[in-house]
Amino acid sequence: MTRSTRRTPGVRTSRTSEVQQRVKALILERGLAAGDPMPTEVDLMEELDVSRNSLREALKALQAVGIVEIRHGFGTYVGHRSLGALVDELTFHGRMSLGQRPGDLAHLVQIREVLERGLVEQVLRAASESDLARLGDVMARMEAEAADGEVSPEVDRLFHEVLYEPLHNPLVSQLLGAFWDVHHELQRELGPVGDPAGSVAERHRVIYEAVRAGDAAAAVRAMTVHFDGIRGRLTGLPD
Repeated sequence: MTRSTRRTPGVRTSRTSEVQQRVKALILERGLAAGDPMPTEVDLMEELDVSRNSLREALKALQAVGIVEIRHGFGTYVGHRSLGALVDELTFHGRMSLGQRPGDLAHLVQIREVLERGLVEQVLRAASESDLARLGDVMARMEAEAADGEVSPEVDRLFHEVLYEPLHNPLVSQLLGAFWDVHHELQRELGPVGDPAGSVAERHRVIYEAVRAGDAAAAVRAMTVHFDGIRGRLTGLPD
């Protein structure tokens, strides 16, 4: 009687995870940087002592989280820093939450608020006159829209993006963008914004004035007030 050599899913998953760890260790040991070429598939198979299938499964999993980048016809490279996988996961689970655990959406908003309240203090130390001028231009656009009766999501988002540009931290933009995408993709399910456009613009104006004045305490208070409106819209959702 011939014994089957087919691996169970659990064994395959464990093996793939092990190969992933070994590939990551190789990147670190060789001091490879983002964009650097990895050893060829054959070289990796020999060095890690793994089969072609095990290696390919591991590389696909690492590519999904941005650790490596597979360029068909060219080879495999060390991936660039990205939160793309996190953005996709937050958006997907945020949409699921409305029908299953709507209270989860409030948790996402809470995390975004904590981040922005902490980051706005750092902006005060990093912002230059040109940074403040650019933020002022966005503020003027927002107030012009408010005068016409509605602040667009695009300008609202732009205000927050420009606000944190002085930090020169791409991960900040990606992470806050993830929370923003979740919230605005769910805009229809959450219902129309209840705040008058003038009130939305005024809350942003208070943030802008506090940042321009270099008043950290006022900036944090203004950011808290800004999130009061978002939290208010979520109070009607069940936990």
